[in-house]
Amino acid sequence: MTRILVLAMLAGLMSYGCAVHDYRRQGDVVTLMLRKPDARQVSLYTSLDRFKPRLASAVDGRWEVTLPAVKTFRYFYRVDGVLYVPDCPRKEQDDFGAENCIFDPNG
Repeated sequence: MTRILVLAMLAGLMSYGCAVHDYRRQGDVVTLMLRKPDARQVSLYTSLDRFKPRLASAVDGRWEVTLPAVKTFRYFYRVDGVLYVPDCPRKEQDDFGAENCIFDPNG
């Protein structure tokens, strides 16, 4: 019984870890989406505006921010006051030793 419970918990954590972060592009805009249903506040920081916080909107258990998708930009989140860099296809180290995700409209 305990083994089944542990396996069920691991499966739940693994499925939660998958597809936590995604984006949807429509023309010249991109909507970044972060699935964190238990979060109280999510902000997105991007190189588009020198990393000023943009409050995300809660939509059906995920947080969304829509941005122009006309040039490459770097980004990360702050979730309930804690910096968060999601699993994203492209990352780079910043000048402070942390990582940022990279959105490239061409690839």
